[in-house]
Amino acid sequence: MEAIVIHSPGDLRVEDVPTPEVGPGQVRVRVRAGGICGSDLHYFHNGGFGAIRIQQPMVLGHEVAGVLDAVAADVKHLAAGDRIAVNPSHPCGQCRFCQMGLHNHCLDMRYFGSAMRMPHVQGAFRQELVIDVRQAFKLADGVTDAEGSMAEPLAVALHAVNRAGPLLGRKVLVTGCGPIGAMVIIAARRAGATQIVATDMVAQPLRKALEIGADRAINVAESPQELTQYAAEKGQFDVLFEASGNERALRAAFDVVRPRGVVVQLGLSGSELTLPFNTVVAKEFDLRGAFRFHEEFATAVSLINQRLVDLKPLVSATLPYRDAGKAFALASDRSQSMKVVLSFT
Repeated sequence: MEAIVIHSPGDLRVEDVPTPEVGPGQVRVRVRAGGICGSDLHYFHNGGFGAIRIQQPMVLGHEVAGVLDAVAADVKHLAAGDRIAVNPSHPCGQCRFCQMGLHNHCLDMRYFGSAMRMPHVQGAFRQELVIDVRQAFKLADGVTDAEGSMAEPLAVALHAVNRAGPLLGRKVLVTGCGPIGAMVIIAARRAGATQIVATDMVAQPLRKALEIGADRAINVAESPQELTQYAAEKGQFDVLFEASGNERALRAAFDVVRPRGVVVQLGLSGSELTLPFNTVVAKEFDLRGAFRFHEEFATAVSLINQRLVDLKPLVSATLPYRDAGKAFALASDRSQSMKVVLSFT
């Protein structure tokens, strides 16, 4: 079968890779759609992010959906022909963090398309994928493959919203309106936020933010003063979701979050951020990180299956996987795209 393999920054190839046999408790997926994620772009442009770097050729991708074409004999609740979303997270279930219910902090995590361990965990941008049955979540009839592939980023957003605590009646600021920030807007609205303001430095993501439910979108590159009005009376927002990984965005947002507000950082930066901790202390912020997800993946698929969220507006383009270079270039252009999906059909 063919897969999309990164060798070094900018060196993306479509290559033949083997498909393993289906063992007990496993299923084989014929991948149909895969969404290009920000981490895929980091590997493509920079060879990694932070201290994480590619040390060997690695199949990219972790946002995929497809159809089962083989099921182990001991798997009873799924059958060949079922369409599924693939959870790329495979925690060990045995380490102390898994035993505490913190599966996203597993000490022996295997996450598709990740260079965090050596040998790297090969990714899911391939024609066929063998997975543990616990990673397969059935999609409802009528749900598109592209929607199914976005269960993973939606799960990331749902985890961030869970980390924030109750949002019913809250005023929310989302900084950074890429796919994750956009899905945070969707998730925050579902959780009961009554006012959602989104900021970014590019017009196209802000237009999408309004389309999927933000009450107001502010281009802080063109009109930074529009955000500063929310600094009155020590800040107007109850909760900040920082999804850009940009230090300037975080610092500016601190001025408009009220005392004892909740700050959820889910955007990753290429370098460590320097925070104004005098402000954190003086305003008694509750500063929380949000990393990946666990139980939220099942919730994401349920929301998609029941049509309780609409992710279709986030799909900017669908390209054949053999045009991976063109697809990655388009996904890198925030003025044109939100979520670019690869088709493996």
